[in-house]
Amino acid sequence: MDGRNNTIAGWVLGAGIVALGSAIVGGMIFEGHAPEKQGYVIEGVEEAGAGGAVAEVPIASLLPTADPAKGAEVFKKCGACHTINQGGANGIGPNLYATLGEPIGQGKGGFAFSDALKGVGGNWDFEKMNAWLTSPRKFAPGTKMTFAGLSNPQDRANVLAYLNSQGSNLPLPAVPAAGAANPADGKGGGDVSGAGAAEGAANAVDAVAKDVRGSTGDIANTGSPASGAPSVDPAAAEQGADADAQSKRSPTK
Repeated sequence: MDGRNNTIAGWVLGAGIVALGSAIVGGMIFEGHAPEKQGYVIEGVEEAGAGGAVAEVPIASLLPTADPAKGAEVFKKCGACHTINQGGANGIGPNLYATLGEPIGQGKGGFAFSDALKGVGGNWDFEKMNAWLTSPRKFAPGTKMTFAGLSNPQDRANVLAYLNSQGSNLPLPAVPAAGAANPADGKGGGDVSGAGAAEGAANAVDAVAKDVRGSTGDIANTGSPASGAPSVDPAAAEQGADADAQSKRSPTK
């Protein structure tokens, strides 16, 4: 009986060793790694590019072609906290009817805005609302708004068009001219082509040359040499040497 028990115990121990070894080997072979790219995009999470920040398209450039109907679809994400119909009740967030053009953090039937939003000042225009929709926490640090924001500029433009159609109807801002200075980085557009750069360099050289001529006169040597100084004219120097040789050969008077 004891021998049979020992045999069973041996088999159990052996099976445990095999199972443990299989688990270790399997873990080494099928080691899990985090995927380089998530299988789905979490709305509102800001993406960091490998080459640094990407230049943001001015919202004024997107508004003329923005679609209020698409904005209404995106706004459904806000429906858990906000109403937008005229006379709608405040909820977790304020009613948003006719919000564009109104003072920031004020009104809305006495809604309890955070001190952070009250302290921003000014009125809701397209630029401020775009910044708010991009990242409420960056626009008003300390805000009670928990929404992370909309990372897609076109989605924000569509939402702005929808908000504007709901009781505000503000005129759209002027579209910035192509090549105009970007207010975000203070840099102008200008001609960055090779021809433009070459022309600019040539103009700069001409300007320097004109400055030199204007201050010192013609850069050619047009003055008369001082008495006793060697001539700068090779022909004159040769004639002078011939004259000296002839005078030496002539008899002295």
